[in-house]
Amino acid sequence: MFNHDPLSYPYPSRRNAVYSKNGMVASSHSFASQAGLTILKKGGNAIDAAIATAACLTVLEPTSNSLGGDCFALVWYKDKLHGLNASGYALRKISIQALRERGLTEIPRYGLIPVTVPGQVAGWMALSKRFGKLALKEVLHPAIIYAYEGFPVSPTVGYYWQKTFNIYKKIDR
Repeated sequence: MFNHDPLSYPYPSRRNAVYSKNGMVASSHSFASQAGLTILKKGGNAIDAAIATAACLTVLEPTSNSLGGDCFALVWYKDKLHGLNASGYALRKISIQALRERGLTEIPRYGLIPVTVPGQVAGWMALSKRFGKLALKEVLHPAIIYAYEGFPVSPTVGYYWQKTFNIYKKIDR
């Protein structure tokens, strides 16, 4: 038997456990979580909700998430574990030797060399096709609305946008 006392919380955090009857979505932005929950209420499954939430985060928190990122997933489906690695490919002609010939000892932080081909959207498409219940267009709709209509920018995102702007304005072009 499972013994659980919701009033006993031995961790230093002051957060309480959260309960739900028919589904829950957690993310770093409440609007993204709400979008995932909306997808669940429309009959979508956990994959649909995860894609909707991730897509919203690329709009709502572009300093942390972007369409230019990668997608990794572990999905338990029909008593089987499935893995997805939708990481992007590096430039074709890049190699350790090519970097050394340029006098580099590590991957630079900025410029074209560290850029990979994004895999995130391909990952969403593969997950949706194989495991999703709703059409990808419907799952992406909340993110499209936020991108089109706008949203209040959080203080944290505003801070990092400004910080990133200050970094890139100093880089020679």
